[in-house]
Amino acid sequence: MTLKHLSILNYKNIAEAELDFSPGLNCIIGSNGEGKTNLLDGIRFLSLCKSLGVTQDSLCIRHDQDFFMLKGMYGREDDTLEEIHCSLKRGQKKIMRWQGKPYKRLAEHIGLIPVVLVSPSDGMLIAGGSEERRRFMDVVISQMDLPYLDALTRYNKALQQRNALLKADPPCDTEMLALWEEQMAKEGEFVYRRRQEYIERFTPIFQRYYDLIAQEHEKVTLSYTSHCQRGPLLKVIQQDRHKDLAVGYSLHGIHRDDLEMMINGYPIRREGSQGQNKTMLVALKLAQYDFLHHTGSGTRPILLLDDIFDRLDAQRVERIVALVSGDSFGQTFITDTNRDHLDKILSMTSQDYKLFHCENGCFHEINRR
Repeated sequence: MTLKHLSILNYKNIAEAELDFSPGLNCIIGSNGEGKTNLLDGIRFLSLCKSLGVTQDSLCIRHDQDFFMLKGMYGREDDTLEEIHCSLKRGQKKIMRWQGKPYKRLAEHIGLIPVVLVSPSDGMLIAGGSEERRRFMDVVISQMDLPYLDALTRYNKALQQRNALLKADPPCDTEMLALWEEQMAKEGEFVYRRRQEYIERFTPIFQRYYDLIAQEHEKVTLSYTSHCQRGPLLKVIQQDRHKDLAVGYSLHGIHRDDLEMMINGYPIRREGSQGQNKTMLVALKLAQYDFLHHTGSGTRPILLLDDIFDRLDAQRVERIVALVSGDSFGQTFITDTNRDHLDKILSMTSQDYKLFHCENGCFHEINRR
């Protein structure tokens, strides 16, 4: 699947844009804060129905405007075209359309156009809390497994309802509490099994990409931890209910799962250098791409690389570029602040490419040197 044409109106700082893209590499040059990242975020929105790091969709509407619109024309490998349209007016719900038809449930769209984003915010996978690492798992599994996304949605609803009861004053209805706990246990164990299967299959792929980029004798591993590993989840949740009532929220469940990242037997957040951390993050995302390509919808994901080459030595940059410009990867978008940097990257590839300049939310294609 490739993005052939993108139309944007009033999305973040982008007032209006009409862009035709290469099926190979698309490089966007511009200073920080000009709109490069917003362009990639718009592409991601059309795949995942939401913006990265934005809690309210209305925050994506350009200042002093009443709506935003994103429209992508995609080409499949059999040359058929598909149009994806997203619009949002202030005070209303967003509408996603495929071939002009609105979705009844946004979950039906997830996975149709798989996407993988590598960005500076990925550093939170290492430095941040466990919710960042759970989101890392959820984003890729949801794009290939609709029952997983449905179960996760039901679990989160049950968790929200249980937490509301735990905070209730006067004391909550224990029968109702038990019903939500049963729902959490049923959906949570399903999510746990899917996450466990994913990590078992994903880890060797990740280790291979890390080795290809680093080419050093460093052993990296992933270790998935969950309360489900203590026994039946319903029992785990209920045995400490008195503690949950005391604090007013649920202390146990798959919403507390974590993914430990290790290098040479030690947590990378404690032992890893900046270069090792960045290499691990890029390897994780390239492995995500590989996994989605071979186990998801069968189409190549769109790869978005947002200003990722900082803090990497020249050799690792060359290996990453050689990987993403090879036959294993499809359409790729790369942003950078340095034209010379991008020219060097483009000189290493035989793929078709386009180069764009971004300034104050405006984009124009620039000539090749």
